[in-house]
Amino acid sequence: MRTHYCGEIDSSLVDQEIELCGWSHRRRDHGGVIFIDLRDRTGLAQVVFDPDYDAAFQAADRSRGEYVLRVMGRVRRRPEGTINPGMATGEVEVLATSLEVLSAAETPPFQVDDDDINEEHRLKYRYLDLRRPQMQSNMITRAKASSYLRRYLDDLGFLEVETPILTRATPEGARDYLVPSRTHPGSFFAMPQSPQLFKQLLMMGGMDRYYQVARCFRDEDLRADRQPEFTQLDIEASFVDEQEIMGVSEVMIRGLFESVLDQKLPDPFPRITYAEAMERYGSDKPDLRIALELVEIADLMAGVEFKVFAGPAKDPEGRVAVLRVPGGAALSRKQIDEYTEFVGLYGARGLAYIKVNAWGTDGSDLQSPILKFLPDEVVAEVMKRSGAVTGDLLFFGADTTRVVSEALGALRLRVGRDLNLVESGWRPLWVVDFPMFEAAGERWDSLHHPFTAAALGEGEKISDNPGRCLSRAYDMVLNGEEVGGGSIRIHDRAQQLEVFDLLGISPEQAESKFGFFVEALKYGCPPHGGIAFGLDRLVMLMCGAHSIRDVMAFPKTQRANCSLTSAPSAVDDKQLRELGIRIRAKA
Repeated sequence: MRTHYCGEIDSSLVDQEIELCGWSHRRRDHGGVIFIDLRDRTGLAQVVFDPDYDAAFQAADRSRGEYVLRVMGRVRRRPEGTINPGMATGEVEVLATSLEVLSAAETPPFQVDDDDINEEHRLKYRYLDLRRPQMQSNMITRAKASSYLRRYLDDLGFLEVETPILTRATPEGARDYLVPSRTHPGSFFAMPQSPQLFKQLLMMGGMDRYYQVARCFRDEDLRADRQPEFTQLDIEASFVDEQEIMGVSEVMIRGLFESVLDQKLPDPFPRITYAEAMERYGSDKPDLRIALELVEIADLMAGVEFKVFAGPAKDPEGRVAVLRVPGGAALSRKQIDEYTEFVGLYGARGLAYIKVNAWGTDGSDLQSPILKFLPDEVVAEVMKRSGAVTGDLLFFGADTTRVVSEALGALRLRVGRDLNLVESGWRPLWVVDFPMFEAAGERWDSLHHPFTAAALGEGEKISDNPGRCLSRAYDMVLNGEEVGGGSIRIHDRAQQLEVFDLLGISPEQAESKFGFFVEALKYGCPPHGGIAFGLDRLVMLMCGAHSIRDVMAFPKTQRANCSLTSAPSAVDDKQLRELGIRIRAKA
């Protein structure tokens, strides 16, 4: 029905007869001549309707916004002074000789060129929202990214293999979405939180190199970068170590950004340990575009009389750190109070500070309610260690290591954005050497998942010192977002059972939940490892979007429902009876 897309029209087509299809984006009547900007996913083309072609002119006169049109006409250069350099097709226009209205449209609930639309409204009328140029650009970027990633892995000999959507419940850190079975009354399938066990089974099955653009499902509370269903690029390979998986992944992501965005990423990506990331940035996914860092000062505070600092400084589980904010002395007391309230969200019981109004050989002028509790020599050493100069502000954190790291880490990001301290560009890195476990009362929890291999020396066992055991895990972080995470997996049955035991999973529970997997480990499992990239989050960053909902065609709302289809919805009693389910009325 068409010879060209709207966005393809340029001066090379002058005097050619063409046919276009699309939506009426704007219609302008200039007293005897009608202009319609015709839109498709590639862009806009200006179409001119002249009374000399009466049928086309009359049809254009009846057309309105979002009508679906088919235009036949001749390409010509725009008259002098009417060229639009802001349009890719701005040098030419199409003089219409024929116009066919393929579909009329009612007045839409919002204009597709309006960028200020309530998101709930956008999601309810998603089919209209998808017509907006920004959304179309996002979806095109996503398609290009998926295509590049597939080609890259195909060329390296990876096999694309699909794993089941209906499976059994396994603990992955979030609630499963459950699907009742009609043929097995009282039993349920679970929708996969990830293909973790199946991709490991594929390695045991000799597939050697696997990937999948996998749909995953998690019934958890939502944020801007989370959805109940999402997509990840899942990768697994046999007979590899972490350096090989990280190397393949890094080259892939560098190539992706160069191919789709024409952006060069650093080569190689920097690597830091989990311990260093937490010490310097208070986060295991640091945004390196913000130059602010946390500085350890517990050794300086252990001997002071100020118990707020001295207590955590002497506690093996405590931490005292300072965050220097360049130019922060200009902050008002109201702003400091707002930051104090902010860190309270992370468990901090307060936010001590020192304003550096002046510092140096010409004298000092420090302003703070805590100065009277600190010896001059300690203050001088804090100034030296933090690198503070005139005009700066120092924020202090003193509490458990976790609270200080989380509170000051979040404050670092908040202050960096508020004060425009975020550098432009892309700052990727690898975070490695994660702890294998984190304490959870009387037992341990996996920091990643229970199939992650430990970094052990010869003759060492995980149970020798679980709290100090490091894992063979690695995360790729980009501009403060974790875009990929993976590990070398456990391929030894005895070690896998040892990890289950440390996690408080009894042999009976292990057999019930993972019996098929533990059984498979008996029959020759190769060393293997992999990584999974959150495709939605990665594309969100590439598009400069603020939410993964803006790079998904039909996302759920933050309440985990679909405004477009009104899902989830009730089902009739017949379906429930077939499934052996009865809805209990709420009191």
